[in-house]
Amino acid sequence: MIDAWQRADGRKGIRNTVAVAYLVECAHHVARKIVDKADDADVHLIGFPGCYPNAYAARVMEAVTTHPNVGGVVIVSLGCESFDRERLQQVIRDSGRPVELYVIQQTGGTAATIAAGLDAVARVKAQIAAVPRVPMRVDELIVGTICGGSDGTSGITANPAVGRAFDRLVADGATCIFEETGELVGCEGIMADRALTPELGEEIMACVRKAEEYYTIMGFGSFAPGNAEGGLTTQEEKSMGAYSKSGSSLISGIIKPGDVPPAGGLYLLDVVPDGEPRFGFPNISDNAEIVEMIACGCHLTLFTTGRGSVVGSAIAPVIKICANPETAKRLAADMDINAGRILEGEATLDEVGAEIVDTIMAVAGGEPSVSEALGHREFILT
Repeated sequence: MIDAWQRADGRKGIRNTVAVAYLVECAHHVARKIVDKADDADVHLIGFPGCYPNAYAARVMEAVTTHPNVGGVVIVSLGCESFDRERLQQVIRDSGRPVELYVIQQTGGTAATIAAGLDAVARVKAQIAAVPRVPMRVDELIVGTICGGSDGTSGITANPAVGRAFDRLVADGATCIFEETGELVGCEGIMADRALTPELGEEIMACVRKAEEYYTIMGFGSFAPGNAEGGLTTQEEKSMGAYSKSGSSLISGIIKPGDVPPAGGLYLLDVVPDGEPRFGFPNISDNAEIVEMIACGCHLTLFTTGRGSVVGSAIAPVIKICANPETAKRLAADMDINAGRILEGEATLDEVGAEIVDTIMAVAGGEPSVSEALGHREFILT
């Protein structure tokens, strides 16, 4: 049983963080200084850099600042940006979390706002120290998965091992989320066969067709030079490797960034915007994918890699699962689990899947993941 924090909105968190959130790049430095000077592992920096937010950015920011792992928030605004700071503050307040807002243009500039923000962090920390601790069951966990820096071993070891872990978690009533629809082109048929209903199967087919059209028009594919250097031979091989993270459970539904799944089960996160392609690429970096997972309520994220990655995340822990035994040796200090042992005949997929589940429970119970212990708190919202 996990010892969790009970939020006023009814959800339970595995961490009790204070989020310092800037609402425009002009406020980034001030917010970062507040976090740096607080020098507290439970005070995290998040933010949105643009002067003109879109509906996506507002939705994700609201979801992240009311995430179950967030106890309270300090908002830092310049003052003339278009982000609706009063709405964000009200959303956070309505969730039962303490929140304080500072507008640099009104507070007196850089130094004055840093000082005020530090005092605010201390007040919020004191308030959330009283948040009650309650037991949390496995079926109350939400776990996401992404892959980054894939190579020829990813689809053989780490990814299917995560799939085994997902199967166990779903069987126990937990909620699991997989995504990267742009990397699942060609897998739509087998995903549709696993859909809970025929109607959902049709939605899955349409979801992947949309991703294929989007990437075709934008001239972008998910097969990077690093993937080829790592031994991946085709887009199909990469897609099947990404798909294997989903395991074999029935797919319960499709969600969008910011949607919290309504019940336990396995969900596909549709990361490609609806309508005609009009801007950029979805998930411009691994951390953008992690932020979308957090926005869907993921308490933690499983990150598989063959080539190697060192990123973590603000708000929700990241568990690193290395696919390649050679990479696992080189980057041992950044990895939680060496799935490359499967390739060397030292472990089976089921054994590593069980290790992943055990690690999830340990991290959910308060043990820091490797990236947490190293101080990784990357965050990006575009």
